[in-house]
Order: sequence, then C-alpha cells, then structure tokens
Amino acid sequence: MATRKGTRRLEPQMSNASPSLDNRARTRRYAAPLAPASLFPGPRMCSAAHMVRTTAPSQNSGPSPRTVPLRPMTVPAAEAEERARSFHDVMSRRRTVRDFDSRPIPDGVLEWAVRTAATAPSGAHVQPWRFVVLTDPERKRRLRAAAEAEEREFYSRRASEEWLAALAPLGTDAHKPFLETAPAVIVVFEVHKGPHTPRPYYTKESVGIAVGLLLATLHQAGLATLTHTPSPMRFLNEICERPPEERGAYVVPVGYPAPGARVPDLVRKPLDQVMTRL
Repeated sequence: MATRKGTRRLEPQMSNASPSLDNRARTRRYAAPLAPASLFPGPRMCSAAHMVRTTAPSQNSGPSPRTVPLRPMTVPAAEAEERARSFHDVMSRRRTVRDFDSRPIPDGVLEWAVRTAATAPSGAHVQPWRFVVLTDPERKRRLRAAAEAEEREFYSRRASEEWLAALAPLGTDAHKPFLETAPAVIVVFEVHKGPHTPRPYYTKESVGIAVGLLLATLHQAGLATLTHTPSPMRFLNEICERPPEERGAYVVPVGYPAPGARVPDLVRKPLDQVMTRL
C-alpha cells in the first residue's frame, strides 16, 4: 500500500509513526493474541485479554495493579507448526476486492469481527478505536461522493508520477463504487483525548493492529474486504456522526465477492525477503 506525501493512504503500505520518548516512559504494552475459532475448536465465547505484570514495581511506582491469572492457549508442540501453517494457508487466500455481491452479511458476523478487533493490544491499554458500521444506503452514497471528490484531487493534482506508476498495476482510479455497493462499510476512527476520552498512546500502531485482526476475522468468515484511506477524512465525522476528537483512519467495505470477481495478478514476497533470523 502506498503512502501519500503529507497524507495517509493504505495502497499499499502503512505508516509507522514513532511515539515520543515521554510517551514511551508512560506506556505499558500488553498483548494477548487469540487463535481463530476455525483452527482451535472450543466453546464459543468473547473473552477479554488477560494481562499480568512481568516486572517488579519500583519503590516509587505506587500500588501494584490488579492482576488476574493468565489463560494461555495450550497447543501441543507437535501441533504448533501445523496450526501456524493452516492459518497461513487460509490467510494467503485473502485479497483486496473491489467488486461486491449484494448478498446480505449474516447476522452477528460483523459484531464478532469487531469484538475480535477490540482484543488488540494498545498503548497503555487505552483502546483508542471506534468502529462505525454503515449499512444505510443514503449514508453509503454520501460516503462515496465525499471520498471520490478527494480521490479526484489526488489523481489529478496531488499524486506524483512515481506514485501513479506504482498504483498502475492495481488498476485503481478516482471511482470508488464499492463504497456504495458493498453491503456494509466499517469506518474505523482513532479516538484521541476529548471531554470523555483519555489521551491515547501509540494510537496509529494500536488501531492498525486492531484493523489487521478485523480483516483476518472477516476473511475467516468468508467475507471480502478492501482497505481505503481517503485523505483528508474529516467528512467521515459528519457522515458517521462522530465528535471531533475521533479521527477517521480506515474505511473498510465488507461483503461477499461478486460472482466472477477478478483481482490483480500480484505476487507476495517470499519469506527470505521479509524475515531475518539472527
């Protein structure tokens, strides 16, 4: 995914903003990855991430935080690689889709996908995300109109020749009909400090991880997605009726792929180009 100079865009790469040293000093990181239900059968539930402190508090750090027992996934060592490979095989079929079928999304799928996204680790466990699900045809029409206006500016004036050349193999342009034809569009907001919300830390990283879990869960459910990031995005607050401390970050159309849908013939980098072992 490409990154527009001076703006944010996800076709085809995501920004890695670094927090300040002050934020680093104030932030604790927690992570509790969950396994997909299709690969790890068991009782259906929506459980919160469980966290334990792994470093002893200093004498001046105040009272220790409340903890609960960790409930780790127990996977026999002999099965670990096979489970990782099975998950890869499922996710390797995930593709960005621009042609959606009109079939409705089954009840409950979007809710479980958002629940899973909200298990993501976040800076200081602030959980700085909001997921707005649009299914109303009029709101989706307004979303498309506003996004296409920004896209026309991008393709005609803002984008460099180098950037346009990089996008050419993807076949993208200013027309975004999928924002209207997809049965649902999930608009993801970063939640910043406001009258009723605390200051977030590692906001972009936290929300980005949550969106990754969202896409993976929707793919597991047999649904197709697209990650769109028009910029600027302030029109999203009005369409989604969100306060100013919430800032649009991702627009994710969701649905079944249309019959005969086609995608660009792309090749993902092999492992030796993305992983280094030291």
